[in-house]
Amino acid sequence: MVDNNAAVEEILKKVLNKIESNETKENTSGGTNKMIEKHCGLTEFVGASEFGDTIGLVIANVDSSLLDTMKLEKKYRSIGIVGARTGAGPHILAADEAVKATNTEVISIEMPRDTKGGAGHGSIIIFGGDDVSDVKRAVEVTLKEVDTRTFGDVYANEAGHIECQYTARASYACNKVFGTPVGKSFGLIVGAPAAIGVVMADTAMKAANIEVVSYATPQNGQNFSNEVTMTFSGDSGAVRQAVISAREIGIKLLGTLGSEPTNDQPSYI
Repeated sequence: MVDNNAAVEEILKKVLNKIESNETKENTSGGTNKMIEKHCGLTEFVGASEFGDTIGLVIANVDSSLLDTMKLEKKYRSIGIVGARTGAGPHILAADEAVKATNTEVISIEMPRDTKGGAGHGSIIIFGGDDVSDVKRAVEVTLKEVDTRTFGDVYANEAGHIECQYTARASYACNKVFGTPVGKSFGLIVGAPAAIGVVMADTAMKAANIEVVSYATPQNGQNFSNEVTMTFSGDSGAVRQAVISAREIGIKLLGTLGSEPTNDQPSYI
């Protein structure tokens, strides 16, 4: 009887270890995989991640009347959709990697005021393509980037958040949203509350020789969300240094309003 109990306990231990392993998968970028293991049985569903409450969808043969309603410049057979409650920068940079890796185009990117009641944005990104496999792959790449990398430099506490993003070679997603020169290094910094973002922007410009691409405030480009965003381009080393300097002061300032700001993934910058 004792042997049987021991055998049952050993089996349960193995099952629990396997479940825990599946829930916390380590990947090559050092982050913890937070993909939601749910299958809804719909062909439109590609996947979802806990980071940003992000969902990825695909429509293989999109209705032509919907395309007309969307007022697109070009017709597409298939579209991919990535939507999130929290996060705009992480998803845009992830989508930027997706268009580099696939034969797709970014149709539109919008940043609704959201963050589940917080200071910032959510996001909706739509890809277009003639081959559904390309579009699905773009959604998959975006989900993977969000799930394992781009949330690594989002730091938050109960008072707000600061966000930093960087790429050595911007592509069409960054260009579409911010007007970033394609092929050049690109940096994005966000401070919420907005006052912190102003200081972060000043610090970035003093830290390195960069060229400002865009600057958004609550009433100018932010849909009245309580944050300041600045994007910039230039030499890759200068852009990266500007982002790092802004991140350091942003974390310190946000920390004065509450607990120490933390990130849920290792920094990738």
